[in-house]
Amino acid sequence: MEDVKKIVSDINKRNLKPIYFLMGEEPYYIDKISDYIEDNILDEAEKGFNQMVLYGRDISIEDIVSNAKRFPMMADYQVVIVKEAQDLSRTIEKLANYAENPQPTTVLVLNYKYKKLDKRKALYKALNKTGVVFESKKLYENQVSDWIRGVLARQNYKISPKASQMLVEFLGNDLSKIDNELNKLKIVLPEGTQITPEHIEENIGISKDFNNFELRKAVGDKDISKAQRIAKYFADNPKDNPLVVTIALLFSFFSQLLLLHGLRDKSPRSVASALRINPYFVNEYLIASRNYPMKKVSAVIALLREFDVKGKGVGANAVPQGDLLKELLVKIFN
Repeated sequence: MEDVKKIVSDINKRNLKPIYFLMGEEPYYIDKISDYIEDNILDEAEKGFNQMVLYGRDISIEDIVSNAKRFPMMADYQVVIVKEAQDLSRTIEKLANYAENPQPTTVLVLNYKYKKLDKRKALYKALNKTGVVFESKKLYENQVSDWIRGVLARQNYKISPKASQMLVEFLGNDLSKIDNELNKLKIVLPEGTQITPEHIEENIGISKDFNNFELRKAVGDKDISKAQRIAKYFADNPKDNPLVVTIALLFSFFSQLLLLHGLRDKSPRSVASALRINPYFVNEYLIASRNYPMKKVSAVIALLREFDVKGKGVGANAVPQGDLLKELLVKIFN
């Protein structure tokens, strides 16, 4: 993200702001910026007297202001980091007076995860004048593969489209979890490696043959035998393959097919852009659109809604989820 790069660049240039208010639904970048400030503004000798970490559940706004107004000892700055600041959401507006006139020798960092400030209120307006307000937004799942490729490219790694898709389908758009798994791979794989599905399977434990990605492809290809094998594997390993996730991914797939049927221009570039998918997967969608006319796609979407309700225990309390998936696939293929 460009905003992250600018914040890091300014810190490296010692162009420091007295307050960094880090907020939003995606904790990954909030943690990264906060950790960077914690590690890089003060040297090790200065940190003992001039750096403190507080937690929102244990303090008040008055405590934060009191600490922020202290002067540094034998250093140019003191750093005060407030983690889990969202626990102070009911009183956070009390910080407005300090934000209007912050202590210039203090770098105050507030990690306000999963929440946002009201932009109409005094605190947000004051922070915009005197400090940095950074909003960390959740990536959509169709953006995460590009994010994975970007992260790996900066560290001299590559990843195949299928391997990237396996991570997204297994971990969703939780960037922290994905980053942890990528770090595991970087420990065992040398720089310059292209990460493959085999690497994912061997080191992370996601099956390259029995996963939602392969099930989606089997359904799109109308490969009944392969779909049934995957369904059996899911039934034997229900904790790792919850039905609700499988149905959600199939629903997304058939919703994209519905959109594809409505496109006038079905060239690979147009399809990739309209469906927001990697061009590598365009042919898979084109094959599926031929196997499932628009009327059938609409019927499958209705089926998926029905089985989503059943999978959550409504009207099918005694039916194992593996059996529900097998029944769903039979109805999709008929």
